[in-house]
Formats: sequence, structure tokens, C-alpha cells
Amino acid sequence: MNVQIFIPCFVDQVFPQTAFNMVKVLEKLGCEVHYNTDQTCCGQPAFNAGFRDEAKEVCTKFIKDFRGTDYIVAPSASCVGFVRNYYPTLFDNSSYHNEVKELQQRTFEFSEFLVKVLKVEDVGATFNAKATYHDSCAGLRECHIKTEPRLLLSHVKGLELVEMDDVETCCGFGGTFAVKFGPISAGMGDQKATNAAKTGADCIISTDLSCLMHIDGVIRKKELSLQTFHLADVLASGW
Repeated sequence: MNVQIFIPCFVDQVFPQTAFNMVKVLEKLGCEVHYNTDQTCCGQPAFNAGFRDEAKEVCTKFIKDFRGTDYIVAPSASCVGFVRNYYPTLFDNSSYHNEVKELQQRTFEFSEFLVKVLKVEDVGATFNAKATYHDSCAGLRECHIKTEPRLLLSHVKGLELVEMDDVETCCGFGGTFAVKFGPISAGMGDQKATNAAKTGADCIISTDLSCLMHIDGVIRKKELSLQTFHLADVLASGW
């Protein structure tokens, strides 16, 4: 199966190893992975900041970069959610209207692609730890991802998964929200990190590294004995 990978700006610039781990898992499962080096951003930052015209230019480039019939897989529910839910609004009744509808159908977040498309639950990973899972707002509310990551983690050898209180509550990052409303964002992050620590877990796992970076900042500030891992990093472990 041919797969085009989309690597979000955040992953490319700050956490590139997660992208390599995603590729590692996909290739192990028999996918032929392709990376278009011309790709840039999905357009979400500009759109969220109110620059719709500028965002549309970036989104148009994304559409052109990922033309074809291959599945598009990304290690970010945030970017996938934006493509699925906001591209149709930006390009409604435009020359790209039908192309965007088709793009929606073949763009997937990593965990849902494994479970829903490849029909895989056990990738053969080993990760010796007690962990809790954080539902990102984009994953839960925009992509409707809830069971897929947990199903994959339930088959990881050596991993004990425990649920934290208020697991579906936002961590407080929210992109520019963390900048515009710093005290509120920090308070939400503190609550999330505290709830995670109360489970006795060694680490927090999620599909979105932006959330994990925010939570990790609180962990460091409070000197909690917790680590953060993207799902792809866990699934690529122990082979």
C-alpha cells in the first residue's frame, strides 16, 4: 500500500524522531512510504490567527502537493482535523471543491490509519512502563479518535495503561491560546499534569506533540516524575 506522509511543522522542527518512528511502523506493516520534500504547512496557524487569505494560499499548496490517490498519514490529529473540517469551508464552491472532498477521504491520523485502514491492532511493540493516555482536543473532537490509540496500546507488551481523571479535558495548549491566555493555559496544563501524576503512571502518551510539549513544561516546572511520549514512539519500541 502506497502512503504519503505529511509531517507537520511542529514535528519537523522540534520532534523529528517521531516522524521517523511513524515511518518505521508503517514500513514494518508493509506500506511503501513516500515523502514529498516540497510539502510545507497545512495552513492551520494562519487560519486560527484570522489570516484566511494567507491560509488559503498555504492550503492550496497542500492540495497540490498531495494530489493523487495515495493515503495521506500524519502524526498529528490537529493537522488532520484541520484538513478534514476546515478545507471544505475555505474551498466551498471553488475549483478545488471536489478535490478537497476527495482529500478528506484519504487523510488519516496515524492511529486511526493503523486500526481502520490497515486493520492492525498489534504492531509487536514492547514498552515496559505504566502509562496514562491524553486525549487531544483535535483527536477527540475533530477526528473522533478515542478507541484507536488505546486499542493499539493495549497490545504493547509490558505496558500498563491507566486512565486519569477528567481525561477528556483540554490540556490548555490550543496553539496561540497558550500565548494569548497564558495564566489560564498554565492552570489547565497544571490540572492535566496533576491528574496524570495521581494515576502513578511513569509517562503520558498522546497523538499530539503540541499537547505533550505543553504538559511537559508543567511537569518540569513541578518536578514531577513523568515523561511524555507520542504514540508512534511507543509503537516503534522494542523490536
